[in-house]
Amino acid sequence: MSDTPFGFGLPPEEPDDGDEGKKKDQESGGGQGPANPFGFGFPGAGGPGADNPFAAMFGSMNPTDLGAAFQQLGQMLSYEGGPVNWDMAKQIARQTVSQGTADGTKDASVGPAERTAVEEAVRLADLWLDDATSLPSGAGSAVAWSRAEWVEATLPAWKELVDPVAERVGGAMGDILPEEMQAMAGPLIGMMKSMGGAMFGQQIGQAVGVLAGEVVGSTDVGLPLGPAGKAALLPLNVEAFGKDLGVGKDEVRLYLALREAAHQRLFAHVPWLRSHLFGAVEGYARGIKVDTAKLEDVVGQFDPQNPEELQQALQQGMFQPEDTPEQKAALARLETALALVEGWVDAVVHAAAKPRLSSADALRETLRRRRATGGPAEQTFATLIGLELRPRRLRDASRLWASLTDARGVDGRDALWAHPDMLPTASDLDDPDGFVHREQLDFSELDKMLGEAASGSTEKPDPKKPDLKKKDDDTE
Repeated sequence: MSDTPFGFGLPPEEPDDGDEGKKKDQESGGGQGPANPFGFGFPGAGGPGADNPFAAMFGSMNPTDLGAAFQQLGQMLSYEGGPVNWDMAKQIARQTVSQGTADGTKDASVGPAERTAVEEAVRLADLWLDDATSLPSGAGSAVAWSRAEWVEATLPAWKELVDPVAERVGGAMGDILPEEMQAMAGPLIGMMKSMGGAMFGQQIGQAVGVLAGEVVGSTDVGLPLGPAGKAALLPLNVEAFGKDLGVGKDEVRLYLALREAAHQRLFAHVPWLRSHLFGAVEGYARGIKVDTAKLEDVVGQFDPQNPEELQQALQQGMFQPEDTPEQKAALARLETALALVEGWVDAVVHAAAKPRLSSADALRETLRRRRATGGPAEQTFATLIGLELRPRRLRDASRLWASLTDARGVDGRDALWAHPDMLPTASDLDDPDGFVHREQLDFSELDKMLGEAASGSTEKPDPKKPDLKKKDDDTE
């Protein structure tokens, strides 16, 4: 490790040789010390003969670019919030959205006709779902969002997902410094944490902005990202999704409305599910270790004029899950939970759509492949926070839910959402038939027994066990 952590050093002392010395410095780029005293890789700094970093910067940057670079640097160093600079994330996400997608599609405001089409699709989808699930409607309203509106609506959920990992990075930045320096480097550590918040803000902002160009609703990644009770579709992305499928636009919209409405039912009427999923993400984050060597290298070479370099460095992977039984269990818990949610939605939507939409099978397979592979933004999140929000066992879970429907009916299948301990486990996905035909405890009877015990009533006799008291009475 160098003597100047993160590449920071002291600025060169001002030469004390009058106007002649100053003139000499101006002509030759003189001055003592490192070419860039603050360790940042500004363009034009540090080249041969460019000992004066500020002269080099002024010589290679126009005033507008220079002002923007220092403004961005000032935002980074002045941030005093949490582990992620969410103001910066929002700004960059909005900028990314405004630039359009790779195919040149630009974001646009949603018109009245599109809003009406989405509302009608969600309303019809809810009617169809009534026959496919015992869970009632969870969509209090249906909304049509632009990509920018999706960004605004989902940032609170991303904050809840990303902050646990980012906090680990903030701690790692302080740990990079030698112990003897940590006590006297309070301001420097604070500066590093501010930069860490900005680094995450940049990456999250760009990933959210790119994802806004891919998603078709508020539940695409299997998590409730939008406000509760709002079924949302993005008309621009819905149209792009169905462009080359050879399926009518109305059918595509209706099928995606079915998926969105099914997610809304599940999250609205299984009150523990949201905290269960987000808790699984946080539990996984606790077992992630930070590559401090890479972190130090990235921070030391950071160039605010070229954030793309930072992006490339971070995309090489800074986070590694610990190879421990606890971390493996946390990952299995999260992957199973995501698979069960997506598998249930897949099975329920197929049951509702198959008799009514000729394209149901084709749309189902397209969505399955889309969720299995993930888009560029999902891959960015996987690298950034060390986590893939993809249900690896979607098909296994979907088969299990379908088998449960055949064996126990819609009510029996959906009753398993009453408590997390009733849900299938990862091993049950390996043996779905065993789970489906396993004898189930009558939880209504168990609740009644617990209620009687709490009220001081005698224990309810088990018909499978002999009544010893009655036997004694008969003997007498």
